[in-house]
Amino acid sequence: MLLRYRVMAYLVGTLLIILVLVGVPLRYLAVDGSTAQQAGDWITMYLGILHGWLYMLFLVAAAMLARQARFPLGFTVLVLLLGTVPVASFLAERLATRRTRVTLAESATDASPVSRGGGGVSRRQH
Repeated sequence: MLLRYRVMAYLVGTLLIILVLVGVPLRYLAVDGSTAQQAGDWITMYLGILHGWLYMLFLVAAAMLARQARFPLGFTVLVLLLGTVPVASFLAERLATRRTRVTLAESATDASPVSRGGGGVSRRQH
């Protein structure tokens, strides 16, 4: 689940940066009718639509990860909101990844034979 989330976070974050930092300025700041403005129109139309659809998949992946990793509600909302801000989405990915890895490591430790009182060593005699 973590890998799906990370792929979606990087993909959506990259598209958002291209859309906001390249497409929008070209569309609105370039000379009317220029090739640059046409490129900005294309980026904002087609990459904007692609970004919107992928963002919906990102939200699903983030929600599934939050449930699996047992994120608190506040942290889940923070990750989802940071996913809407160019560049901050990469920070959100790092925070969620770090927290998930800690949670998974704690779960693995809790499930080990030593933590269940088994000692992890066989006492069988030959």
